[in-house]
Amino acid sequence: MTTLLPILYSFRRCPYAMRARLALRESGTAVELREVVLRDKAPAFLDASPSATVPTLVETDGSVIDESLDIMLWTLRRNDPEGWLSPESGTLNDMLALIAHIDGPFKQSLDRYKYDTRYPDHDRHEERAKAAAELIALQERLGQTGWLFGSRPSLADMAILPFVRQFANADRSWFDGEDWPALKAWLEAFERSDRFAAIMDKYPKWMAGDPVTVFGSEAAALSPS
Repeated sequence: MTTLLPILYSFRRCPYAMRARLALRESGTAVELREVVLRDKAPAFLDASPSATVPTLVETDGSVIDESLDIMLWTLRRNDPEGWLSPESGTLNDMLALIAHIDGPFKQSLDRYKYDTRYPDHDRHEERAKAAAELIALQERLGQTGWLFGSRPSLADMAILPFVRQFANADRSWFDGEDWPALKAWLEAFERSDRFAAIMDKYPKWMAGDPVTVFGSEAAALSPS
């Protein structure tokens, strides 16, 4: 089956879906956005996604990409106006290694901290401390140039920021009390940016037969001011 646009199954608050939307908008790749309700997943979404997780992108030829980082790479390899895949310092492989670390140990501790009732065998504050140690390492990097791989945004920044935001929002008053000036400035610039606002529009639950919602056809630069 072919479609006029790639289809993105997304969920507004999911950090994995956020980073996919960030890259799609940056590249100017238009997609048909279908908002998924995780407690009531549409049959078409379940048919499309092998893992039944968001984000899932269905290309116009029916091919499926159901990993958020793979969606980012797919769209940025089509068009990368700000050079997210070519950082000022380091390489794409260096960025992918850092993203993998955040997606692994940091995300594991983040989940055990934020959703502590699901993990009764783990101490919430110990998991917060483990995640915080990873943020301290990011703070040190950001203190040098303001972004993770130089003086401008890269793939690593946009892949990682949604998860740092999720961590911060688990207990914002505690997070705000930590001595992480560069990390906080980095996160604040992201949260106040037009780029972030543009990916956080609210959409109703998609149902078969609904009008098409087009997303990502316009890219906008992030202003850190």
